[in-house]
Amino acid sequence: MHEFSIALSIIEIAEEEARKVNSDTISELVLDIGTMAGIEFHALDFAMESATRNTLLDGAKIVVNKIQANGRCKDCGHEFEIMTAFDQCPKCKGYFIETLNGKELKIKSLVAE
Repeated sequence: MHEFSIALSIIEIAEEEARKVNSDTISELVLDIGTMAGIEFHALDFAMESATRNTLLDGAKIVVNKIQANGRCKDCGHEFEIMTAFDQCPKCKGYFIETLNGKELKIKSLVAE
């Protein structure tokens, strides 16, 4: 379950940012995670719940914004929502799809007190 190591990295980055402003508590953390980021959302929720214990994020509200992946067909230029790396263009049925977004995994904001 690589989500646990991702959770640890998120916590490390968030704590580092909170310490920059001399904070000892983070009350809210907002994450933007794309649907094609390779993250199992339920596993990340579980990992964050476990990994935040006894950290600056202990008891924090954690909000995960799922960013829908979008792609563009390189054959016809049509843009559409993609669910997998192997999606077919709904317009021309081509398979040469460029992923425009949906692979992101970032801390959007945090509230440090």
